[in-house]
Amino acid sequence: LENVMYPMRLQGVKKRSAKQQAYAKLELVGLEEKHAKRFPSMLSGGEQQRVAIARALAANSRVILADEPTGNLDVENSRNIVDILTRLAHDLNYCVIIVTHDMAIADRADIVMRMVDGRIIEEAPPAEEEPDTEAAEA
Repeated sequence: LENVMYPMRLQGVKKRSAKQQAYAKLELVGLEEKHAKRFPSMLSGGEQQRVAIARALAANSRVILADEPTGNLDVENSRNIVDILTRLAHDLNYCVIIVTHDMAIADRADIVMRMVDGRIIEEAPPAEEEPDTEAAEA
């Protein structure tokens, strides 16, 4: 809770209001009140990553920068984090920029930019899925 409140307190938000808003941000990323009372070391990697997203939301920016947000997570937690970031972009109108080496994450992006040696070499929509021929024939 304190971790999520921190950016708001730096912006001068009163403690009571920051606490209420922090609970709302934690709920937005799928964390319950019981998680808010734990120290970071008591949270899983996926839960810690969700706290980081909630903290970014607490800063009241409409831009979320995520550098390898799933780097140390298992497949299920990775999917949860990408789902949260996708929901923020598509449903809540945040600009979400993800830096990743994981092509499964890039394939879910609206726009993909490939870099080599610090230079953008390609900008395109993500790879298209193969059409489902059975569904097309039905």
